[in-house]
Amino acid sequence: MSTVPSDGPLDPYVFGKEQRCFGCGPHNPTGLQLKFRKEGDEVVTTYTPAQGYQGPPNVFHGGLQATLADEVAGWGLVGLLGRMGFTTSLQMRYVRPMLVGQEIEARASVASQTGSFVTLNVRLIQQGKTGAMGRVTYMLPDRDKAKDYLGGDMPEDWKRLFE
Repeated sequence: MSTVPSDGPLDPYVFGKEQRCFGCGPHNPTGLQLKFRKEGDEVVTTYTPAQGYQGPPNVFHGGLQATLADEVAGWGLVGLLGRMGFTTSLQMRYVRPMLVGQEIEARASVASQTGSFVTLNVRLIQQGKTGAMGRVTYMLPDRDKAKDYLGGDMPEDWKRLFE
């Protein structure tokens, strides 16, 4: 059975040393290379978007904000429940523009769990103000179902996250 990590940094290699996730892959040169930590009942990351990630001039692109929200929520599953899931829905509310070149703190906490579905609340904060908030729901499949979704066997490092 999966174990829930204690407070502090989460292992960036929990999915294996070779994983190339766009959001968290430590060796994905075109990805965000996010790092996560557990703080009580939340998982947290920080990210400073570069100029190339803007929508309107100087404003962090809304779709990339949603990517950041999905990523911190996904790691919320890992850090708070010791599980991995597949996103089934993502709802975002953009409160105020968030600027490129300035650090954003992303926080996720578990809102509810019903059967094999877990919903997490997410907040994206810049300069102490909420810029966006969302709710992300995941389905937590067992190992056999996850193998079907992935189209074949999964990496060995992933198997414990589907128990």
